Amino acid sequence: MAENIRVGKSDVITSKLGLGTNKVGGHNLFEGLRDEDGYAVVKAALDEKVSLLDTAYMYGLGRSEEIIGDVLQNYERSQVVLATKAAQDKTNNLKINNSPEFLKQAVDEALLRLKTDYIDIFYIHFPDDETPKDEAVGALAELKKTGKIKAIGVSNFSLAQIKEANKNGEVDIVEDNYNLVHRDAERQLFPYLKANNITFVPYFPLAAGLLTGKYSLDDHKKFKNFSAEQYKNIIESLEKVRQIAAKYNATVAQIFLAWYIAAPSIGIVIPGARKQEQVLSNIKATDVDLSEDDFATIDKLFAAF
Repeated sequence: MAENIRVGKSDVITSKLGLGTNKVGGHNLFEGLRDEDGYAVVKAALDEKVSLLDTAYMYGLGRSEEIIGDVLQNYERSQVVLATKAAQDKTNNLKINNSPEFLKQAVDEALLRLKTDYIDIFYIHFPDDETPKDEAVGALAELKKTGKIKAIGVSNFSLAQIKEANKNGEVDIVEDNYNLVHRDAERQLFPYLKANNITFVPYFPLAAGLLTGKYSLDDHKKFKNFSAEQYKNIIESLEKVRQIAAKYNATVAQIFLAWYIAAPSIGIVIPGARKQEQVLSNIKATDVDLSEDDFATIDKLFAAF
């Protein structure tokens, strides 16, 4: 495994490669999921010393957390880093809620589902329109003092909202959409996070499967957010990445994960998995030591995004 990192200003230490668990129990998000596969995915990750499990209430409305909590009973708790998120208020049609009262209750309920007495990283999953963000984070800071949570995170926040949330320097980690075909965060967000010692976690690191290399020019309709010319450039760039992957006896997906692991602005990478085989394949990315030239080549191939 790659070297471990510290999460922001907290005492949480974790592996750079984690596991995203929206396909673990996320029956409301994906069709055809089986709980038995979810259990196997989490177990495979922990058996291979992937320390961080990234989940959320919204993944199955608590079911992902329940599965993780069940599996966790067979492992040493101190060797696992649990990250979860909440913002959807089940008492109000899942309306986004960042109020201190809601967040404190959400933490208590997550602790029960996860069958643990502390959460390593707790994120506000989405911002609401009413709550001052520093007040929301202040509630989590109170929970941090009690030991219920160890690190404070926000997700899907704009840069302005992150700055408001971090008014008192209490935010440790930010999770947001980022990958090599969606690089907006590099321009303003990354410099702010670096200056404030805040760890960054990208979700959708493989761009909904696009960066696995399994799609062709004929599949443009599945990725309509790209123009025909952009999509053509991505497919052509992927072919060049495939050539780099061959040098390392790796898959295209493993090369991209290795790139993120090596990128200094990225703290933790959390690819998801529906089957345990995908977990094992993703873990092999930690064995890929990209040369500086290959890292730079991949960076330039996707510089336009």
